[in-house]
Amino acid sequence: MPIKRALLSVSDKTGIVEFARKLHEAGVEIISTGGTMHAISDAGIPVTYVSDVTKFPEIMDGRVKTLNPYIHGGILAVRDNQSHQAQMQKFHIQPIDLVVVNLYPFRETIAKPDVTLAEAVENIDIGGPAMIRAAAKNFKFVTVVVNPAHYDEIAEMVAKDGCTTGKFRMQLAQEAFDHTAHYDDCIQAYLAQQLNK
Repeated sequence: MPIKRALLSVSDKTGIVEFARKLHEAGVEIISTGGTMHAISDAGIPVTYVSDVTKFPEIMDGRVKTLNPYIHGGILAVRDNQSHQAQMQKFHIQPIDLVVVNLYPFRETIAKPDVTLAEAVENIDIGGPAMIRAAAKNFKFVTVVVNPAHYDEIAEMVAKDGCTTGKFRMQLAQEAFDHTAHYDDCIQAYLAQQLNK
């Protein structure tokens, strides 16, 4: 599947600007959120703010920004399903072909001495796992990336072929589900620990 539109939303910004630059040079439109968008924009790379796609501002201190049909419809649409295509056209939803997300640093937050329960809870990511899981579910058509170690490889594929391979997308989907499973396990273990205090 050709990669024409990417959503980049990362807590760990390692390598993200250079990756965005390579995607832009390959003709990929970039959508982004908050801090990621500013990092990309400050580097002089064209980027579309997610609120311009959702037609709704980030609200509740950033708790709600990507939980929106313009994002999830673009990720989850089955590209060879005529009904999905008709609905995308009807509601003006554009496909998102590449989802690059890493999550709020929950494990790092709870490792800090004297961290409060409120601080820990604020670092439970909701929108990130939702996008990761949506993209991983739709790996037949969407490339999902949770590890910056893949940036160069994907940039090369997109520059050379305009797309990634089906087997590689499935591998990335498996990594993505493993990533969210470990993330959720860390959260439940922390809450269980709090209950036992």
